[in-house]
Amino acid sequence: MFSGPPADPATPITPTTSAGGVPRPGEIPGRAIEPTPARRSWTAPLLLGAAGLLALLIALFGPGLVARGTGELRIPGAGLTTVLRTVLFAALALHLGELVAPQLIRPVRGRPRTAVRSWAVLASLAGAAAAAGQIVRLAAVSDLGITETYGTREGGLLLLIANGLVVAALCAASRRPALALAPLAVVIGAEALRAHPEAYSPEFGAALTVVHLTAASLWTGGLLYVLRTMWLWRGSPVAARALLGRYARLAIWLYVALAATGTASTLRRLPLDVVFTSAYGRTLLLKLALMAVVSGLALAARRRMLRDTDPAVAHRLARREQVVLGLVVVVSAVLTVVPDPHWISLRP
Repeated sequence: MFSGPPADPATPITPTTSAGGVPRPGEIPGRAIEPTPARRSWTAPLLLGAAGLLALLIALFGPGLVARGTGELRIPGAGLTTVLRTVLFAALALHLGELVAPQLIRPVRGRPRTAVRSWAVLASLAGAAAAAGQIVRLAAVSDLGITETYGTREGGLLLLIANGLVVAALCAASRRPALALAPLAVVIGAEALRAHPEAYSPEFGAALTVVHLTAASLWTGGLLYVLRTMWLWRGSPVAARALLGRYARLAIWLYVALAATGTASTLRRLPLDVVFTSAYGRTLLLKLALMAVVSGLALAARRRMLRDTDPAVAHRLARREQVVLGLVVVVSAVLTVVPDPHWISLRP
């Protein structure tokens, strides 16, 4: 005979009988079946926190680790510089993603009329602060005043980047946020010039970086905006699946641009004989490994999106892709800090 705990007098009792007064199978007359409370999953927040901690550790200690045993000169404040450039690259990605991703959303039929909150203003201000921090670090390392630092090539370009991001934030806060494309283009151009001070064909290297940085920012920032929108649209799976499909078609072209410019930059800047013995080569190998993981996750998400009508699995794979892309951004920042590997192959 079934026996259970006595009913709580303070708990309201609702009848569990059918419309005709007959108890449903397996139910006890006069007793209410209490719904099981939903369990909150902490897996995603824990993984996100672990990825954030890993990204910070890579930024702080990565330049020193990849340069160990290479004989290259130590870069003063390399860890802090990597953190600041990671913030700068993330700011570009967030702002450009918010400018481009809405163009993918508008043609989606039957979409909900809700939109995610904009992060563009905060992102650009954070990027401007990161550029200003690099100016202060450069002044401290060079033993120059702030005004004198502005007169150097790198200091002047960093000042242009900081001012461009402030203007982009003002545009994002205005009624015409698309105007931010102009200052963001200036920022990308200035960053490309700053990253290529070498004497051998710096213009060609800067042009490759402009395309590479733009494509990387659109891929990373656009995916984040799409994922945030899909979460907001989780009650409309058809619209969410259509949005992810539109982004996937754009991502193919961005991937081609990244692969082409990345290959050209590698062949131009990295001598084959120092791939494993230079900090630049080791960092590039790590970036390529992460990009291979990103490519696998992107292909898996696209396959599930084409196979299933429910975008839940594809959305989960795309979230993992976003996390790995965040690590790629950090490793890319390390690449801009470590020494140019040409001097190793040219030394006697």
